[in-house]
Amino acid sequence: MRNICLLFCLSLLLFSCDKREKFPVEPFIEFVSLEKVNDGTGIDHRAHLVLHFQDGDGDIGLNEQDIDPPFDTSSVYYYNFFIDYYKKENGEFRKLEFNGLTFNQRIPRLSNTVPESIEGEIHIDLDINSFDYSSLYDTLMMKCYIVDRALHVSNTVETTPIVVKKY
Repeated sequence: MRNICLLFCLSLLLFSCDKREKFPVEPFIEFVSLEKVNDGTGIDHRAHLVLHFQDGDGDIGLNEQDIDPPFDTSSVYYYNFFIDYYKKENGEFRKLEFNGLTFNQRIPRLSNTVPESIEGEIHIDLDINSFDYSSLYDTLMMKCYIVDRALHVSNTVETTPIVVKKY
């Protein structure tokens, strides 16, 4: 009887220690912050974006070696962080077009281990001063999403607006 009680307590302890949360295999992102980076010039060149993420199978990110299809340079999936910039005009945000230029990026692999739920923060530096120079200041906002290695697409998040001094 004593051995059964000990075995029960030991198994209860083992099973209660695994507190890992389970998330869906589709990545989920949440906007945390967007802050301008002060480089001492008085002009706003860059911003730092922070996103919170969750992923059920931990397959977020690409290495430099991930260049075979569908991650080759001719594929939309060469990038796994997708961003659109919006400029405030007449009180409304309008999507900026850059004639084929993209600000999409590759997030490095966040986990190389066995598939399991992961969560954390993604930090990304953004160029915020490559736009028209018709005015001294612009109000910008971004919309972004990520894609994991299984090509699951996350939700799209919107940043808070920031005022950018261009020159």
